[in-house]
Amino acid sequence: MAIGVFGDVPDAEDVVVAPEVTLEAASALARPMYWMFELGHAALDPLRMMADAGRLFYRNPANPLSHTGFGKTMSASLEMFERTTRRYGKPDWGIDEVTVGGVSVPVEIETVWERPFCKLLHFKRHFTNKPRRPQPRMVIVAPLSGHYATLLRGTVQTLLPNHDLYITDWVDARNVPATEGPFSLDDYIDYVIEIFHHLGGGVHALAVCQPAVPVLAAVARMEELGDPDVPASMVLMGGPIDTRESPTAVNHFAEERGIEWFQRNVITTVPWPNAGVMRQVYPGFLQLHGFMAMNMERHLKAHADMFGHLVKGDGDSAAKHREFYDEYLSVMDLPAEYYLQTLQTVFIDHALPKGTMTHRGAKVDPSKIRNVALLTVEGENDDISGIGQTRAAQTLCSSLPDDMKAHYLQPTVGHYGVFNGSRFRAEIAPRISDFVLSHNWPKKGHNRPDSDTPTGGTGDHKPASQ
Repeated sequence: MAIGVFGDVPDAEDVVVAPEVTLEAASALARPMYWMFELGHAALDPLRMMADAGRLFYRNPANPLSHTGFGKTMSASLEMFERTTRRYGKPDWGIDEVTVGGVSVPVEIETVWERPFCKLLHFKRHFTNKPRRPQPRMVIVAPLSGHYATLLRGTVQTLLPNHDLYITDWVDARNVPATEGPFSLDDYIDYVIEIFHHLGGGVHALAVCQPAVPVLAAVARMEELGDPDVPASMVLMGGPIDTRESPTAVNHFAEERGIEWFQRNVITTVPWPNAGVMRQVYPGFLQLHGFMAMNMERHLKAHADMFGHLVKGDGDSAAKHREFYDEYLSVMDLPAEYYLQTLQTVFIDHALPKGTMTHRGAKVDPSKIRNVALLTVEGENDDISGIGQTRAAQTLCSSLPDDMKAHYLQPTVGHYGVFNGSRFRAEIAPRISDFVLSHNWPKKGHNRPDSDTPTGGTGDHKPASQ
């Protein structure tokens, strides 16, 4: 089945057209904004180079000043300047091995599927002896919301010992030539469906935050059309399924501003010499400004503490700061079409819970989901996706029997803690693995129409296409 093709075209009177977004409303300030940012960044290059050289000078143990308060203060000041003005590139995964069954197993990261805006990575484990316990295949759909997929490094490291893992590695829009065409929310759903086709039936899907909506939409469309490559289960974590539930500051901001404000103020064009020159995007540097503004006091304190650690010579604390902010400050541009359509559909129109969401003109109906088990996970203190927003999927998937649905609310964690950190490792990840094993199909393709093997984790039901 080709991307974006779902069998028969719906009757014209049944088609509900998705909200259109125009990219022509950008203000006179927004249009050249990216170009001005690049100019300012380039102008600081000589100062960054001088600051880095000065930092090395004052840190050199052979320099007597490096052992004085003046030298340590100068070194710390120059490092803070360099770090706060640099551009942070895409971080490395840094996953070379994993412990499975008490044995260290080498890991190779390979690209197994690729499109202009996304790569599907496989964390291939090279076993000397295959483990006896099942290793269900799982694809993590990473959020396309500003940070790189490496933000889920901790998620991958936690799940990798028990799963054959894949992850979507979204491409920075500024690196995609304009000749590749636009990328919208509809295209995102197409990508998810094509990934499911590539991996075949029986894979387990885990969506973190933003992809909860497109993953649920993709599964709903596939189920309605009897697609044999639907996943065995989907785990939706901290996702904005219904942002009318416990709305957060992010939700209120989107509704109060409206789509026209975002079109005028945050959409700009990629400048030369980037590969995506003239592509319209929501740029990463603006997103980072928004991320920082939400917790500005915390970030200022963290950097002040970092300066103090450097002056005192507390290398461990400084290293932890660098590790966190090297990831946090690495941001990517989002395609304008995708950003605006998502904003309109998910946060302003609440189209999915209202039953008006469409994909390529066809209605997205989660009640058509009958064979894909559902686990929803929320954090008690989540200030991005409030309590109840992800759980709303349980109500929307009304055709799923109770023994194929589960919900878990993790106490005391915020948004990041839903998919990373000590509580994720100790309390959330074991529940995910248990749920996946409970609904694992024996092997790839057992949900195909020509299969005689029951498909469910309990072996008592088959997909509607049979």
